[in-house]
Amino acid sequence: MTSPLTTDHDDGDLLVEPTWTIAEVAERVGITAHTLRYYERIGLLAIGRDEAGRRRYAERDINRVHFITRLRAADMPIGQIQRYFRLVAAGPHTEPERLALLEGHRDEIKSRLVSLESALATIEFKIAHYGGTLGSRDGDCSGSS
Repeated sequence: MTSPLTTDHDDGDLLVEPTWTIAEVAERVGITAHTLRYYERIGLLAIGRDEAGRRRYAERDINRVHFITRLRAADMPIGQIQRYFRLVAAGPHTEPERLALLEGHRDEIKSRLVSLESALATIEFKIAHYGGTLGSRDGDCSGSS
């Protein structure tokens, strides 16, 4: 955190918020500066600039980056994330659409989890089978099922 961001407060007073550089945010969140620039370029972020034109991330920006990274980790397509944030920008009347978008993605994740749990059970069964007859061996390429 190296430079404050000054914003107008509702009562006319100026608030000074702490801000962070792109490098600081990238390290803090665990993504690259290139990814942060990409998110800005495609409209997921609108980052303020200092007097020299350098990006300055406020806490609300960092919270949004964290949310975007969670959505990406959950395999939400960029297009859906863009749609979600367009709805956010459109205002509170879009909350039902946002909720539906998130619920739809949650349902997809739950479906994938069921499938993955079934696949894991099959693998665990085979491991138990081989472990009972062969012991634990790395690189078993015998070709038998």
